[in-house]
Amino acid sequence: MKTIPIAIVDDHTLMSKALENMIMENPQYSVIMNHPNGEDFIAALEKASELPAVVLMDINMPYKNGIETTEWLTEHHPNIKVIALTMEDDEKVLIKMLKAGAKGYLLKDMQPSILFQAIDTVFDKGSFYTDFVAQKLLKVKTEDIKTASLLSELKDREKEFIKWACSELTYKEIADKMFLSPKTIDGYRDSVFTKLEIKNRVGLVLFALKHDLC
Repeated sequence: MKTIPIAIVDDHTLMSKALENMIMENPQYSVIMNHPNGEDFIAALEKASELPAVVLMDINMPYKNGIETTEWLTEHHPNIKVIALTMEDDEKVLIKMLKAGAKGYLLKDMQPSILFQAIDTVFDKGSFYTDFVAQKLLKVKTEDIKTASLLSELKDREKEFIKWACSELTYKEIADKMFLSPKTIDGYRDSVFTKLEIKNRVGLVLFALKHDLC
């Protein structure tokens, strides 16, 4: 039976030590590295005679956080699989971690059996996502699809109107810039508000900034 070499990178000493002790009780796994931050881990990794196959990576750490460390691993050691092990259930953090190259994302209150399942699956198949992560990703994907659909409904002149709406110009001044009547601009405004499901100019500017329409 092959032993899976594991590294733990977590600045919570009690947590990381308890995790190490739990893992070492199972002969299928071996914790070969345990470091409090990404900077120390990378320094040790570059001198190590044996590399871990799986890294259990905290996200919020000093010196070099989990996202930065995972990005470094993805570039320099793409064969090392990272599983984020964190208290963060924020979908933005989740997406950043996955984009950095993490192959799994677990909350620290998960059952030990889930952790071992994640390690085995990532080691054998490359990735492991719990129902929690799948739901988060589905929500993000659904929002992306909705946004893409909203943007596809905008006509070129409406997009031009949105760019001008991001300025300090009044609607009448925007009409002059676009060589249109104020009534036509009012029509564009109402149409854009309806299509993007927003209620006022502030909401329009916020949407435009978020989606690079300004």
